[in-house]
Amino acid sequence: MKTKASSSKTAPQKLIYLNGQLVPEKEAKISVFDHGLLYGDGVFEGIRAYKGRVFRLREHMQRLYHSARAITLDVKMPMEELEQKVLDTLRANKLRDAYVRLVVTRGTGDLGLDPRKCRKPTVFIIANEITLYPESCYKNGLEVITASTRRNSPQALSPNVKSLNYLNNILAKIEANLGGVPEAILLNLEGYIAECTGDNIFYIRGRNLYTPPIAAGALPGITRECVLKLGADLGLSPEEKLFTSYDLYVADEVFLTGTAAEVIPVVKLDSRVIGSGKPGPLTQKLIRAFRDLTSREGVPITPA
Repeated sequence: MKTKASSSKTAPQKLIYLNGQLVPEKEAKISVFDHGLLYGDGVFEGIRAYKGRVFRLREHMQRLYHSARAITLDVKMPMEELEQKVLDTLRANKLRDAYVRLVVTRGTGDLGLDPRKCRKPTVFIIANEITLYPESCYKNGLEVITASTRRNSPQALSPNVKSLNYLNNILAKIEANLGGVPEAILLNLEGYIAECTGDNIFYIRGRNLYTPPIAAGALPGITRECVLKLGADLGLSPEEKLFTSYDLYVADEVFLTGTAAEVIPVVKLDSRVIGSGKPGPLTQKLIRAFRDLTSREGVPITPA
């Protein structure tokens, strides 16, 4: 991989992988005619590295390539090669604990919609530190609201495609901001819970663990899949099913999952206290189990 040297004498900038080169962040630029910018035409993944290991790298790459294939976007690079680019970017930035944003756009075209005018995709990788929520939120829990914005219909845009067009989620996030809370839940067009603006959602009642099915409008989250298995390992009965806000209001415990958020408890929804109003014991066990999993699994950033 080629590395473009920086002439800057200031503090070292983050190095961004961009179309085959590692470039300083101030030099990482794409065309204003890129269809990822003009139309949100592209796909992405958020990936985590813990203690020098990239967690569930292959699963993230598979989801990226499946998303790309679903919108007939040719990445033009074997999956194994792109995996190495992720590791190269982390090594170049000397990061062991990091968040990686991997983006593939349709590439540069004209001002029309036709993707055939985009001859080559744009690929870039950003690796940086991330703290989505302070540790106090994991100890004390989150307050969230139900957004009036509805989740896009799966018949219009499949939730399996992790696309660059996130305006639906952003509108709900604006509602959360205006409501003074960090997150909002989106209902689908039928009124069932779909997901949050950036996370999947679960609730616990008794020994049952519930999360919406993908068909409800939920992203097939990597952390979501981990938690379904971890829940079973802890003696819970995981189930994907349709449910409404009522089920969350009367749940014993509610929590969110996501690559950046990991597993984080919810203690209040729409001003209603959930359960005891504190992170529940089973949620706390899942937090510990997930953190233990991320400390043990992953692809080494630096080969042995």
